[in-house]
Amino acid sequence: MNKKSIKNIDLADKRIVMRVDFNVPIENGKIMDDTRILAALPTIEYILKHNTSLVLMSHLGRPSGSGFEEKFSLKPVADHLSTLLRKTVIMAPDCIGTEVVSLVSKLNSGEIIMLENTRFHSEETGMVDTKSIPPALLREAQNDVKLKQEKMAQQLANLGGVFVNDAFGTAHRAHASTSIITKFIDTAVGGLLMEKELNFLGNAIESPDRPFVAIIGGAKISGKLDLLKSLIKKVDCLIIGGGMSYTFKKAKGKKIGKSIVENDLLGVALETIAAAEKFGKKILLPIDNVIADDFNENANVQTVSGDFPDDWEGVDIGKETIELFCEEISKAKTILWNGPMGCFEMKPFSNGTTAVCKAVANSDAVSIIGGGDSVSAVKQAGLSEKMTHVSTGGGASLEFLEGKELPGVVALNDN
Repeated sequence: MNKKSIKNIDLADKRIVMRVDFNVPIENGKIMDDTRILAALPTIEYILKHNTSLVLMSHLGRPSGSGFEEKFSLKPVADHLSTLLRKTVIMAPDCIGTEVVSLVSKLNSGEIIMLENTRFHSEETGMVDTKSIPPALLREAQNDVKLKQEKMAQQLANLGGVFVNDAFGTAHRAHASTSIITKFIDTAVGGLLMEKELNFLGNAIESPDRPFVAIIGGAKISGKLDLLKSLIKKVDCLIIGGGMSYTFKKAKGKKIGKSIVENDLLGVALETIAAAEKFGKKILLPIDNVIADDFNENANVQTVSGDFPDDWEGVDIGKETIELFCEEISKAKTILWNGPMGCFEMKPFSNGTTAVCKAVANSDAVSIIGGGDSVSAVKQAGLSEKMTHVSTGGGASLEFLEGKELPGVVALNDN
């Protein structure tokens, strides 16, 4: 998408309001994974080199939206960012209000302030509880929430002269701090991370080097139905593994025991196979599976290439499938991977996912890890650095790859 980034504008002597995605796991005040914070550092450092002051805003977790909740405070993030930058990051008591305005107005060039969790205010998301409101009053309630959301967005916009969105992971949300804010500030551009995400994911879909291989896994077809429909026309080969492959297996008349299955999507599975044939695309499904008699690490396991026994369930792809998938991956020039090949969180069932991860890492292809559990798998294997691009997007990555417009991207200035 042809949107302006911070490299397209003059930042000098301005106060920048920047949306980041610092929604990181925190336990007992300690950050357990700072990947998203590290991903934002290049943009933060770029901005500070231009004689600017910087206002950072983010959400964290799912607070109630009725005020401050200590377990969802961004204070640990501000402290960690201070350490990474080797300079003080001021922690604000809120994200809007007179005290915040006062603190921000006193910022000098080179100084940074971290606003408190934007979701401490229900206006951030603009969500309406439709179940608790009578249908006759719903429209009025929605209009009221929209006005409150715009008021919050305007307060955030008033904190600076330029809005930078570097939070690709929240770009699929039309929230006050991600897209509505752009109604009240003239200059709205993407950060370096946003630009990188759009370039890699966009190029993978629009102009990939071929062969283009997409590896799609995870538990359910339903969560990735639009992605499958989008990719089947664009890839050269579609590899399907994980829990969703059992729905395909059953659709083809095979017995899958007590494996996870979406019976209402058996027809869709067959349609996907038919679409691959129609468009002349190769589609690879598991030819053997590791199955277990219970869903735990100490279960009895066996590898089967045909029907599953009634009381057993699929937990991973088998050795023959690993060889089949990895051989196809080795031929690729562009690889998109979204979703594990099995229950990789349990070590005995992680072989398929790990093997695919190594094959992608060792290939000469442009390798794009499209968010979600695939990112966790790559980190678990210690191979993040060998991938061309590991997306921070999660749901945003998925929606972008499906071809959907992301409000947080659409709202930025056109280039």
